[in-house]
Amino acid sequence: MSSEPIERRVSYLGDRLRGRRCQLCGKEYFELRDYCGNCGRKSFGKMEDIDFFYEKGRLELCTLITEPTNKFTKLGTYIYGIISFHDGKIRVPGRLTDKIIREGETIDFSRLEGREVVPRFRRRYSVEKSEIIPTISLAFTFADEYYPHQEYQPAKPNKEYDVPGIVGYGVYTSRFRIREGNMERAVPFIDEDAITAAVEAGKLALIHSGVDSTLVGKVYVGSESNPYAVKPIASKVAQVLKLGEEDEDVQGVDAVDTEFACKAATSMFKDAASLVSYPKMGVPYAMVIGADNSQAAPRDSPGGELDFFVGYGGCAYIFGKTDVIAELEGWYSCTSDTPDFWRRDGEPYPMHGGRFTGDPAYFKHIRKAAKKLMERLRLQPSDINYFVAHQPNIAFPVRIAKELGFKEEQYLPSLQVAKFGNTYSGSSPVGLAAVLDIAKPNERILIVSYGSGAGSDAYSFITTSQIVEKRQRQKMTVKYQAENPFLEYVDYNTYRRLKHGL
Repeated sequence: MSSEPIERRVSYLGDRLRGRRCQLCGKEYFELRDYCGNCGRKSFGKMEDIDFFYEKGRLELCTLITEPTNKFTKLGTYIYGIISFHDGKIRVPGRLTDKIIREGETIDFSRLEGREVVPRFRRRYSVEKSEIIPTISLAFTFADEYYPHQEYQPAKPNKEYDVPGIVGYGVYTSRFRIREGNMERAVPFIDEDAITAAVEAGKLALIHSGVDSTLVGKVYVGSESNPYAVKPIASKVAQVLKLGEEDEDVQGVDAVDTEFACKAATSMFKDAASLVSYPKMGVPYAMVIGADNSQAAPRDSPGGELDFFVGYGGCAYIFGKTDVIAELEGWYSCTSDTPDFWRRDGEPYPMHGGRFTGDPAYFKHIRKAAKKLMERLRLQPSDINYFVAHQPNIAFPVRIAKELGFKEEQYLPSLQVAKFGNTYSGSSPVGLAAVLDIAKPNERILIVSYGSGAGSDAYSFITTSQIVEKRQRQKMTVKYQAENPFLEYVDYNTYRRLKHGL
């Protein structure tokens, strides 16, 4: 059988699933045509764009592709079908992703057809390392399983705050996990990477915040697992999420990647907050994303100890001064040249300094940043409701929390490494999201990140009444993704194959 129809490979589709609608008769088209087949000449200039990026469709019929060809072979056996939108007005070919079909497995297509599906932003197929990675939103997951459908409804700003803060956030990780001992770690599906995690996290942050994407004037993406050595993730995020006003397929937004190991995202919290503080700068909102497909050598290789802890996922925050859910009270950062963890140019996996990653690196910097910020704000541990630290493993954040005087009820809610693994740039941001998911108004949160090489960022946030109001927009909470009944566990060999990707 052929692997995929030619419609999936043409460039006009772009990264978002889109089409055109005739304003005269209402007929919809998958292709971006300039005229309507029903109305003929009368429809020139009256074709409007339609977008399915935030919508849900229906799987009408499907089949099993058992022998993919050419660039699709790494996908293995997969389900392919026809997806309809708008009560059948438009039909598109699509692949069901996030499903491992094992040898000899029987698929009951009658139980799949008729179910609602949601578009997913994924890699399309595998290419050589010298080529551009093709991405598209023509992959789908079932809306009643791990990834629910969530509407995006931009809201008119309601209240302006005196100081900037977090307006919304989103956490994204895969439904696949590997379980070993008391640790579970998120595993990307074969068509996922740091780019897809960044886009999906940013999409969820827009949904939760209610911010109009055209008002986001700056986007930062922190990662140390960009599949490109030269090419930013942020430009892809800006284009797919349509950040800033669009003009001839160019987005009116500043997009930049940052790199400082696991604090590549938190380093930008202060920059984002500063930028949105000054109306004359023309940036009402700024987005900060931390996303990583955390790297580790196989366990039987040098540096393979990391492979017991690395995870996958992304976390996005939108900063602004309107409808804030957590005001920024203060921050402190510290830095030193402490090479506890590194990856040389051209090397696929990082190396670490063993015991040198502890006291002179992680603990020293987190301790310094936390204590300095608490001194500046004249805070005691009892003044803080929640403490969040970078989570490279289970032991480190627990030890530093106790050393700083925090109790279990203050630090345990943020401790997510045992569920998702160390998501590198997303690690402490995911911990912060877990706290924001449950925090009440007027509670103080202290977050201290850590990045090897080395440095820490400490921030104090105070929640507002709007944190509760916005929760109804957030279906994919951290707890939802950690305890979902549709999680699928894989063995070590499958984990390494998925981790390697297309």
